[in-house]
Amino acid sequence: MSRRGKFITFEGLDGTGKSTQMRKLAAKLRAAGHKVVETREPGGTATGEKIRRVLLDSATEGLSPMAEMALMFASRAQHIAEVIQPALDHGQIVLCDRFTDSTEAYQGSGRKLGSESVLKLHRILCGDLQPDLTILLDSDPAMSVGRARRRNQRVHDSSHKAAGKHRPDENRFEQQNRTFFAHVREGYMAIAAREPQRVVKVDASGTPEQTHRKIAEAVQRKLRLGRT
Repeated sequence: MSRRGKFITFEGLDGTGKSTQMRKLAAKLRAAGHKVVETREPGGTATGEKIRRVLLDSATEGLSPMAEMALMFASRAQHIAEVIQPALDHGQIVLCDRFTDSTEAYQGSGRKLGSESVLKLHRILCGDLQPDLTILLDSDPAMSVGRARRRNQRVHDSSHKAAGKHRPDENRFEQQNRTFFAHVREGYMAIAAREPQRVVKVDASGTPEQTHRKIAEAVQRKLRLGRT
């Protein structure tokens, strides 16, 4: 039986560069000879991507915080069963853009559902699967969210040109106010303080290459994954 792989998650507000940094780390790990799976939440599976469209589309209205959290976990449970756990069982490195920390920060703190309900659902629905390392990218919330809004609008405008039809986007969370994102960031900081062995906070205010170097150093220091 192969040795269990490593599970690395990327967390933070939208616009902090999670996707970019995950791609950079994946390329570096592959260059060092590792087998790497890149995935994301919500999503990562055919079912999860359908749930993602419901959760992130700005046209989704009337969704209660509890329903929102339930959908996040529905996507996650399928993601673990179909993608994450099989890859780990085969000794691969799984890099995931968001995991349960996002639910604790956004729904637990931002939506004020509390951490207890999030962590309880994680134990029940996810088998309490924990990342070996979490990279928490942190930068000014206003700057990060503004960047995410502009990015999502560009994608929206370029990929949906049919006039008179609803054009799905991923701006639903970015439409929240500044207080919401302040609560989300506070939630992330509380997780980092509670689990310092797992969560490494990385200042993402520099250039992408500067941030990448910090992440590579953290991965090498924490997981000893060879020439990272």
